[in-house]
Amino acid sequence: MTAHAADESFAQLRRERHSVPAVLVEGTAEAVPTAKGAASERVRAQVRWTASDGSTRTGRTLVDSEHQAGSKVVIWLNSRGQLTAEPPTAGAAAFEAALFGTGAALTFSGLTYATGRLAQWRLDQVRYEQWGREWDQAGPQWRRKAT
Repeated sequence: MTAHAADESFAQLRRERHSVPAVLVEGTAEAVPTAKGAASERVRAQVRWTASDGSTRTGRTLVDSEHQAGSKVVIWLNSRGQLTAEPPTAGAAAFEAALFGTGAALTFSGLTYATGRLAQWRLDQVRYEQWGREWDQAGPQWRRKAT
């Protein structure tokens, strides 16, 4: 169920977000990357684009590094026309949904196992107490017969 819910959530993101061409207002060569070691480093930069109503908008979003001011880039907007991150591809979404599903299944299995072990431990404690009480009753009688 978790994997299905995650996959549906990612599909909804892909339906709600769309790409738009934009122009960099500032160069990205000197900007600090947002993540180290990424295959293509991304940086926050000021971009300008034309909205669906024809107005010109500007904002800051993640773009690939090493671009100069005036370069054309692709940005992503949500259904309200606000800058947002690129939605995951269908393949990436399926992989992430599978990870979520596996994680949920392992968590549920672990909780079920732990609950069973706790119940077994508690039943053993009750059984030990019962055996102790029975021994307290039978022990003196057993000693009397032995003498």
